[in-house]
Amino acid sequence: MNWRQSTFVLPTIIGLLCTLGLFSALLGDGWWDALSWLGLGVPAALGTWPLLRRPRD
Repeated sequence: MNWRQSTFVLPTIIGLLCTLGLFSALLGDGWWDALSWLGLGVPAALGTWPLLRRPRD
C-alpha cells in the first residue's frame, strides 16, 4: 500500500508535528523555540495553502 493512498498518514504526520511543536515550546529556550516554531508553523502553512491557491475571479 502506498503511503499516499492511506487516509490517516498525512493527518497523523501533521498531528505529530503539532505535538512536537507544543512540547518543545514547553521544554526550554534557544533551539527549542526554533523547533516549536517549525513544529507549529508547518501545519499552519499546510492548512492555509489551499486558501492561497484559490483561483482569482
